[in-house]
Amino acid sequence: MAGFISTNIAMGQTIPSTIPSTQPLLQRDETPQQHNARMKWWREARFGLFIHWGVYSVPAGVYKDKEVPGIGEWIMNHAKIPVAEYAQYTEQFNPAGFDAEHWVRIAQAAGMKYIVITAKHHDGFAMFHTKVDGYNITDATPFERDPLAELADACQVAGIKLGFYYSQCQDWHHPGGDAKGGHWDKAQDGDFDAYLKNIAVPQVRELLTNYGPVAVLWFDTPSKLMTPQRAAEFLPLLKLQPQIIVNNRLGGGFKGDTETPEQHIPPGGYPGEDWETCMTINDTWGYKVNDVNFKSTDALLRNLVDIASKGGNYLLNVGPTSEGIIPEPEVERLKAIGDWLKVNGDSIYGTGPTAFGDEAGYFDPVKKDKHGRPIWVAKWDWRCTTGPGKLYIHFFKWPDHVFVLKGVTGSVGKAYMLADERQNGIPFEQNGNQVSVKIPPIAPDPVDSVLVLDLSPGK
Repeated sequence: MAGFISTNIAMGQTIPSTIPSTQPLLQRDETPQQHNARMKWWREARFGLFIHWGVYSVPAGVYKDKEVPGIGEWIMNHAKIPVAEYAQYTEQFNPAGFDAEHWVRIAQAAGMKYIVITAKHHDGFAMFHTKVDGYNITDATPFERDPLAELADACQVAGIKLGFYYSQCQDWHHPGGDAKGGHWDKAQDGDFDAYLKNIAVPQVRELLTNYGPVAVLWFDTPSKLMTPQRAAEFLPLLKLQPQIIVNNRLGGGFKGDTETPEQHIPPGGYPGEDWETCMTINDTWGYKVNDVNFKSTDALLRNLVDIASKGGNYLLNVGPTSEGIIPEPEVERLKAIGDWLKVNGDSIYGTGPTAFGDEAGYFDPVKKDKHGRPIWVAKWDWRCTTGPGKLYIHFFKWPDHVFVLKGVTGSVGKAYMLADERQNGIPFEQNGNQVSVKIPPIAPDPVDSVLVLDLSPGK
């Protein structure tokens, strides 16, 4: 992970100073109606599981008895580990605890509707049985199995969509692959076009051919090397999976289907666009043994609601160990979110963004987060998601006595708490576009209680 635009040009590689006027058309050939039909399931899903898993889980953030700063899957780059030395970690990579069906059950218990897993990250190691070369989990490790094939089967049985993350530009193992900051080992030097032709494009073809229906293709970290001509080499492969959804990180001008804010929630979302915030549960994507800075369940759940209220999806990451085990603190948090969704899922799945604009907060001009970005301060202690004829009001802080909502379009026919299976009505008054609801004294949920306002169309 970590979205960057690299200025690195590996040895022997050149970038055209101008883009020819005959550059390829980097878009899908479909009508708006076909596009909406293809995106329908994704827009309804709202919640997915990201899985960063690879050989980097063996060192788990530690190299030569010292913890390497930064995210776990970047250890090869951050510690400048030579190619041949890093490849030796494959001999210790034997995830005997991996159980594809168990992973799918974890996602289901969390209320997630799709899974995206790293098929190949920047270290160049394939987590599937590629025939392109032997640097893969089936041929180079004692495990000798294809976890992606097993996961594909388990997802098919469970009815969960499966997608693949693929690092198409950065590859720190194969000659010619790009590397942020430049190559540190002569074994990495080579021709980028040869890398695309011999490694990246053939492996993406395998992923889209050998694993049944693939719902999502998640590219990452394009650099200036990925010109429109080079990006266009991947586009014919999409015809292998005509319904596949592709993110915006291929490079070369390919817009893709989804915006991908990373580790943050855009204050106003992306109005009129499909978007998905990807985020870690702790501080890293790939497993790091010393990273125990797990976000609270409350914070994760509020993120889900906040994102849905802005029309986006939440792709929440776990980083399994080298044994193939998803850390228990992550499993516990996912289950807690799933328990909330069992009661309140109607306010998330298939919903649209808030009906009350984007004036929900402001950027603090003084306070900054750890990345130096201004901190977003919410004015509201509630969020709104919308369904056909319904407003779902999410209370992060339970209001006292009466909740007043202005700007309501349409007539409210009934007010009730979503947690109330009998849908017992709550007293309310409506005066034009203002609705006042008499709030029960006790919140149904300590984190987020959902009030439903049933509407009839406005006149």
